[in-house]
Amino acid sequence: MGERYRLDDLRIDVARQRVERDGVALELGGLSFRLLQYLLRQGQRVVGFDELIAQVWAPALVNEETVTQRVRLLRQALGDASRQPRYLRSVRGQGYQLCAPVRRDDGVDATPPPPRQRWRGAAIAAMGVFGIVTLAALAWSWHAPPQNVATSPLLQRAVYYAGIGQRDDNERAIALYRQRLQQAPEEPRALLGLSRAYSARVCQYGGDAHYVALARRLAAQVIAAQPRLAAAHAALGYAHDCRGEYAAALAAYERALQLDPGADAVRGSAAYLYERKGQLARALAANLQVRDPARVRFLPIQIASNLNLLGYVSAAEARYRDSFQLYPDSAFSNLAWPSFLFAHGRSAEAQAALDEALKRGTDYAGLYLLQAELALARGDAAWARQASLHALRLRPQGSLAQTVAWTLDAQPRPAAPALRARAQDLLRSLAHGADPLNGLDAALLLQLAGDPAAALDALRRAQAAGYRDAAYLRVSPLLAPLRAQAGFATLLARNQADIAAQRTQVRRAGLLPQETGAATATP
Repeated sequence: MGERYRLDDLRIDVARQRVERDGVALELGGLSFRLLQYLLRQGQRVVGFDELIAQVWAPALVNEETVTQRVRLLRQALGDASRQPRYLRSVRGQGYQLCAPVRRDDGVDATPPPPRQRWRGAAIAAMGVFGIVTLAALAWSWHAPPQNVATSPLLQRAVYYAGIGQRDDNERAIALYRQRLQQAPEEPRALLGLSRAYSARVCQYGGDAHYVALARRLAAQVIAAQPRLAAAHAALGYAHDCRGEYAAALAAYERALQLDPGADAVRGSAAYLYERKGQLARALAANLQVRDPARVRFLPIQIASNLNLLGYVSAAEARYRDSFQLYPDSAFSNLAWPSFLFAHGRSAEAQAALDEALKRGTDYAGLYLLQAELALARGDAAWARQASLHALRLRPQGSLAQTVAWTLDAQPRPAAPALRARAQDLLRSLAHGADPLNGLDAALLLQLAGDPAAALDALRRAQAAGYRDAAYLRVSPLLAPLRAQAGFATLLARNQADIAAQRTQVRRAGLLPQETGAATATP
């Protein structure tokens, strides 16, 4: 039997990284889950800060404030309160202690071994808006090797760092995967781990695009040797995804799901791309088919986005707000909430949320592109230009970031023929299954080139490719000149008709979460 615990009314399955209350899964993963797991193994013993840092965070260097913040996030995820704790209490000057006895799920008491052994282990451990990048990273989650498979220590540590989801830790994972491949050049888990880490380097952390080509080659190498290995097709899909090659990415994800229908992380990635292609009903259905939400990072954000685009704004708002509160270390959560507020005309709230997000240290180009739009909307062109340049520095190869910088005159813009040529390249990519956002990028370039009719046609092509964010089209100051064009209202009406049809599909299929049942969809 796997490692399973009961704590009061909670049931915890360590192998699946799943926490349930009354049969309902709670949103808990990553460091929060590892912290809970370590505390469960200690029973009701008071655990100090130094021990937690050594056992949960080592070898990363953190301080007591980091531990305190993570405990707060854990409590929020469990629905606990510090003043009247049910699961986890603070012990002043000492550390933290579970409030209830810990039981094995089979009824065996989970009291840990004597403190001396634990502290010896601790001492050893202590020594030892804009879719500028894909959100498939939200869905990706590494599945640890089965317990009965011998795993190299290098590979174990690489998987650990890759799972944390921060830039520096991803780089540590890459170094460890490379070291493992020097020992075992054909090991599939190391090849696929390095593939995913290279893709993350590009699509999450703004690395050079050539690493995606390396990621594709590594995944293809494993597929050639093991064509029925679902994880290899998933890694290939992720590499395509990071390049905005959505048709190829979806094909790879769908093949992975054929081989492993239980691959929830892959299902979440596919669901994200269904939304990007405008298939909102299909995206929501795929997200709701996820069997183990703990396997899909930030599933609530994906469902929130589905509901938002379908017009169920109140239900989406609650999910976005909760994610912003629960995941302060996530660039995606930090961007999603203020972007939602901005798109719905709540600029002051959006600015306040963005100010908070920028203090959290998750440097991400999308945050500064949103800053540029908010500044432009309130007439602060100088601040808008500065923010656009910051976004471009974070993502120097990002086409949209460059386009925005030109639009705001933050950099000298090319001549009109060069702008048109760049726009045509983006529009041609739509025919090959690229991100519909390329059409929006092309529209801005053609607007800059002084061709509003062609710019509006580029928006139509983005819509045909799946772009459905009408709320953003209505409020973005970057698109203000196009909103004056006669065909703009027709474009919005076509979008509204498609959304209405998809809402009907969703209702007929019974896909709406319970709290949206009586909601009125926003056109």
